[in-house]
Amino acid sequence: MTALLHVTTILSAILIVLILISVRSAHIRVEYSVSWLLAAGGMLVLSRARPFLDFLTRRFGIPDTPLTLFLIAGSVFLIMFFRFSIIMSHLRDDNIALAQRVAILEFHIQSLKAHEE
Repeated sequence: MTALLHVTTILSAILIVLILISVRSAHIRVEYSVSWLLAAGGMLVLSRARPFLDFLTRRFGIPDTPLTLFLIAGSVFLIMFFRFSIIMSHLRDDNIALAQRVAILEFHIQSLKAHEE
């Protein structure tokens, strides 16, 4: 069980490093990286906070401490994925509206050119 918490610690640290590298090389925007950094930092802290995990395990009747950690992590990442799905939906809607505006402007430009000739 302790080995699994060590693996989780290592994976959390690797995720934090990957996020920071992605921000530095501009592969991810800073406002999105904050959520990922908080989630990875939370995983790192929880994987090192064995007494707190044991308390949550007893409190909620979960059979194993690492399972508690992965349930918390899964819930956090599920919420993050939902948040990013909402953001992507808004971006898609904005892209459609922008494409429509461009089409209207192109129509007006074409009609002005036709009117001048």
